[in-house]
Amino acid sequence: MRVEPSGLSMLLGAGDLGTGWHADDARPGLPPWPWEQDDCPDYRSADYPAKSHRRAAVERYYRLPDGSSPAHHIVETYEPGWAERNVDDVRQVLRRCASYLVHGSRVSFEIIDPHYLGDAGLLVRGRIAHTATPTTTARYFVMVKRDETVSTISLPDLGNQAAVDSIAAKAVARLG
Repeated sequence: MRVEPSGLSMLLGAGDLGTGWHADDARPGLPPWPWEQDDCPDYRSADYPAKSHRRAAVERYYRLPDGSSPAHHIVETYEPGWAERNVDDVRQVLRRCASYLVHGSRVSFEIIDPHYLGDAGLLVRGRIAHTATPTTTARYFVMVKRDETVSTISLPDLGNQAAVDSIAAKAVARLG
């Protein structure tokens, strides 16, 4: 099974995120693995072999007219048996890089729900605490797997988890 071109239909539409969102054109190809953490001192790319077993991927960015933080969605298809290994690799990244300093700010990840949507998914909250200012930027990451396909959505903090849950349910539906 390949993600291209059928994977395009697995990407969320702008309306799936809510009102006001606009979708960029889908980007077929093999984008970087969505869990790369090159700035984390404990991250070594070679420790995560699943990403080298991706067959295809497609991605799309979503923007609001006010220029606030964008959303991102990537759908990847793995060689047989490797999607589950990808989930293990993601969990390992989140353990190793749970909190680290980069450019004077603290980056942290917290697994909110390790069995999100049953055992099909993972819900993660990421934060960047800026040391020069008293602000913290938060994002949600939703990863869901079906067979050998993995869908990962990165969302700015939408103000409530119900909005994130709604978007995640739409992503699951798109996986079929």
